Amino acid sequence: MRARSSIKTIGLLAYDDMQALDLAGPLDVFGGANGLGHGTPPYELCIIGLSTCAVRAENGLSIVPARALEDAPALDTLLIPGGCGARTTINRDARLIAWLRERAPTTRRMVSVCTGAYVLAATGLLDGRRVTTHWNYADDLARRHPAVRVEADRLFLRDGCFATSGGLTAGMDLALALVEEDLGAPTALAVARHLVMYVKRPGNQAQFSAPLAAQAQGNGRMGALVDWLIANLGSELTIERMAERCAMSARHFRRVFAETFGMPPAHFVEKLRLEQACMRLTQGKASIERIASNVGFNSADAFRRAFRARYGATPNEYRERFAQT
Repeated sequence: MRARSSIKTIGLLAYDDMQALDLAGPLDVFGGANGLGHGTPPYELCIIGLSTCAVRAENGLSIVPARALEDAPALDTLLIPGGCGARTTINRDARLIAWLRERAPTTRRMVSVCTGAYVLAATGLLDGRRVTTHWNYADDLARRHPAVRVEADRLFLRDGCFATSGGLTAGMDLALALVEEDLGAPTALAVARHLVMYVKRPGNQAQFSAPLAAQAQGNGRMGALVDWLIANLGSELTIERMAERCAMSARHFRRVFAETFGMPPAHFVEKLRLEQACMRLTQGKASIERIASNVGFNSADAFRRAFRARYGATPNEYRERFAQT
């Protein structure tokens, strides 16, 4: 049985106009570890509010904090969910900001989910650090806090005692990673099985696919181009060929493409090729060489290098982790 001193107190901030899943998802992950029934529960879970009055989440759910800021216990980990309120209200609450700064030196992990990063960033504690947030708000967070190094295509990131995650369910991925750090891989696996979620998604996996982003950003000729690119990844996709497809000069095409998608055409095409490769790695048994050729890489070695740079794992490691059984 665990000694009382080994129990970790997890504080979860609750406030008006928060995203309910940002709090409930990680809460269920830590609670799932408590529910495994192996001796004393490893976590004490404490919902903390600006006061102990009920708060109302964006979806209308009412949550009653157990403690107010002033009487919150010593914390091992503090988790800040995102939501409209994180971007517009509590990130300007002087009392909360001062409390976070005061608690940071004695709290082992300071965690944000989704746009909860706005609150942490407002304290100045994230200055110079790598963070992530919901992809739709990454540019705005970087604009508001230029000293923070925002990486929009990350599922979650750790930088020292600070951990940040992307949107919604990425908070559960991060919480599961914290459970694994605390209690080991077998416990994390048991929790993941109970919640029917991946035991581990790579922390640098893109939060949304390039085709999905293109559907949101592209229109007219540029929107149609994406579908054509996906259908022709195995062929040579030069600037000239893409420009011709859009009935533009190469120079004009480069400018319009970069303005539409926020990256050069070659970078975008590589993202499409790698994402198509991910699908083929997990859904079939084709060789690495065949997949590399089918998605348009000149060699298997070039494919492996690009894949590792993008996902932090080799194609074989990715297949082993995510292949359908």
